[in-house]
Amino acid sequence: MRSSAPTGRRAQHLTLDPDGERHLVTDALAIITLVLGIVSFVLGMIVRNTPSTSSALHVTATVTGVVAVILGLVMQMLSATRPERIIIVTGIIGGFVGACLGLAHGGFSG
Repeated sequence: MRSSAPTGRRAQHLTLDPDGERHLVTDALAIITLVLGIVSFVLGMIVRNTPSTSSALHVTATVTGVVAVILGLVMQMLSATRPERIIIVTGIIGGFVGACLGLAHGGFSG
């Protein structure tokens, strides 16, 4: 019969800092890149699939996408751990797709 006592192994948990050091600024900027990429992607899909959207959505999708790509590329050079890089690349891809969809349907001119 197995006991339910702890076996000495630490519980696995999600972290952006598996090296044991804290990277508060790079972690925060990686999350900001991801959030901007997701926002740009969602707005780009709304612009693409809804024929009569306002020009503000076009501009917002484009601007947030461009900011996510630029911030993500800079953060890619500064990132210290693999989980940070995964978050950053996901944000870059979302931002790129959102910016392209925003540009294709009006972009900065609306």
